[in-house]
This record gives sequence, C-alpha cells and structure tokens, in this order.
Amino acid sequence: MTTIKKLLKNKPLIVLLAASVVVAIINPRFLTWGNILTVLRQTSINAVIATGMTFAILIGGIDLSVGSVLGFCGAIAAAMISSGINVFVVVIAALMLGTFIGFLNGTLITAGRLQPFIATLGTVTLLRGLILVFTKGRPISTGSTGASEAFGKIGTGFIGPIPIPVYIMIVVFILAYYILNHTRVGRYIYATGSNEEATIYSGIKTSRVKLFVYSISGMTAALAGILITARLGSAQPTAGAGYELDAIAAVVLGGTSMAGGVGTIAGTAIGALIIGILNNALNLMKVPSYYQDVAKGIVILAAVLLDRKQKLSR
Repeated sequence: MTTIKKLLKNKPLIVLLAASVVVAIINPRFLTWGNILTVLRQTSINAVIATGMTFAILIGGIDLSVGSVLGFCGAIAAAMISSGINVFVVVIAALMLGTFIGFLNGTLITAGRLQPFIATLGTVTLLRGLILVFTKGRPISTGSTGASEAFGKIGTGFIGPIPIPVYIMIVVFILAYYILNHTRVGRYIYATGSNEEATIYSGIKTSRVKLFVYSISGMTAALAGILITARLGSAQPTAGAGYELDAIAAVVLGGTSMAGGVGTIAGTAIGALIIGILNNALNLMKVPSYYQDVAKGIVILAAVLLDRKQKLSR
C-alpha cells in the first residue's frame, strides 16, 4: 500500500503512463517493439543532455549552450573520424572538448560573476559562429574508413536487441544518480541550489561546485554530439539547434525546480521519456514539425507554471 501511495504522488510517472495509454489508443503502432526501440533511441540523445542540464538547474542555474556544444563537438568528431583517427581517441577528445567548454561556462559564471543565462547565451553565439567557420556551412561526413564504420556503431549498433545509445543513456543515468545521491559533491549541489549563501557560510566553496556542474553539462552535451553524429554519419552545421529547450523541458517535467535544490535524476529520465513519447506520437500522427514545436512549447510553459505554483504553495 505504501508503494502504491508513493507511485500516486509521483506526478511525472503518472503523466508518463497516461501519455503512453493515450498515444497507444490513438495509434496502436505505438506499442510495437520496433517503435518502442525507436522512442528509446531518439530519447537517448535528449536524455543524455538533460542529465547535465539537471545538474545545472539543481544549483539554481541553467545551461543554454548544450545544443551548440553538441553541434561543435560533433563537427570536430566527424572531421577527426574522416581523417582516420582511432575511434577511442576521437571519443575522448570530443568529451574533453565538451568538458572544457563547460568549464569555461563555469568560469564565466564564478570568476566573471555573470548570470548563467547570460554566460551560456554568449557561448551559444560564439559556438554557432565557430561551427559555421569550421564546417564552412556544409555537412562534414565521417567518411567510409574502418574508423568511420566503428564510430557509426556507437549510434546505430545493437547489443542484443537493444540499441547501443540506450545502454549509454542508462549508464549516464546510473552515474548521475550515484553522484547526486552517494557523493559529497552531490550533497553540495543540492545545498548550493537550496541556499547558496548558507552553503558558503558552512565552508563549502560553491564556485568549485559550479565549475564541476558546468563541466558535467558540457561533457554530456559532447556525448550527445557523438551519438547523433555517429547515427547520422555526418555532422550538420545546424546540429543541436533547439536541443536545450527539449532538455529543459525534460528536467522540469521530471519535477526539478527551476529555483534549484529540488529534483531527481529519475524524474529527469521520466521527463525525457515524456518528451520522446510526445515527439513520437506527433510523428505517428504526421503532425507538421512547426506544430510539434507549438505543442512542446505549451508543455514547457505548463511545466514551468506548475513548478511555480508548487513553489508558492510550499
């Protein structure tokens, strides 16, 4: 009985189940195994980005640069792979680049004392320009070398019946859950988001916490860039545009407060699935892409308003 009560209090989970039932009734193809795998594969990109976004929002910040980090790191990875560089080296280099960009965001916020919105918005503009300069406005193919075939399996391969990106998503969630719930830095993240001033007075260097958080956000965005580039076999100049909105929507739908200090990685996983199901349902119903943006915008606004209402009622 206690377990049932807890489930009933889990609003994101109820929304996920309700959405699944409604979509299944509207279109029976939704529950086919092939479509479920499609939803999970497509969700994996947003879920990985949303994991890093969860860290940023938990400290009361935000990271608008994740889509641009995805695009830039994906372009660098594609160029390296097309040159025949070892896949392992490419993946590590792309992850390190994303981490470095995230660290720079954190530095602008801590040492530069910029608001997270302004700092990461500036990074968006900078990286978008760099992507166009690097790609010259054209897609970069990963080529047809042995390295490119091995790289492509990261985005299109399977282990058993499950796509590799789904395994990667699960590993990212497990690591994030462990950090947030079983490490000292995880406690510091929640403390910083709940009351940064009190956290500072307790002797915790919140600037280091923020540097860690934004580095994580950059790294997960880079990982998402690797996944999408590997799946498509090329890096597009516009890759990642708008992905930050889906990530924010997943985090907020999962119950993480935009004010910081409240939220779980499990909630973000559920939120990412809700967004994935919404996208899939609109595609199955052949709804034009611009109407899909309208629908997602409504969902984001509803989630933020609900978060605001819950905060005021506390």
